Amino acid sequence: MFNPEFLTTDNNDAQESNALIQYLQEQSPDVLQRVAKSASNDIQDIIRHNVQGLLGMLPGEHFDVKVTSSRDQFASLLASAMMTGYFLRQMEQRKELEESLITDEEMSIDPDELNH
Repeated sequence: MFNPEFLTTDNNDAQESNALIQYLQEQSPDVLQRVAKSASNDIQDIIRHNVQGLLGMLPGEHFDVKVTSSRDQFASLLASAMMTGYFLRQMEQRKELEESLITDEEMSIDPDELNH
């Protein structure tokens, strides 16, 4: 489930804030929640596995795992996960369309069969 709290950042530093983080902060939690829910479980699992692979997969129950990152590095990770999600969703839709077309072809009636 998407947690919009992760977007809260301190703007006290002199560094210019990241445009992607700024954009996401401007979105309502409802919009972000809908986008997160629109991804299938398969896509969520792939992205989760990808991010865990990038961050490391030490089990939290046995290790006190803490990950630190700069805002820009985190924004890059977020952008990568988003692009992966968009790509995977497009591939999922293509697969669904191909399966639908195959089913439609199998269910279609051959015009020659109607004449017999």
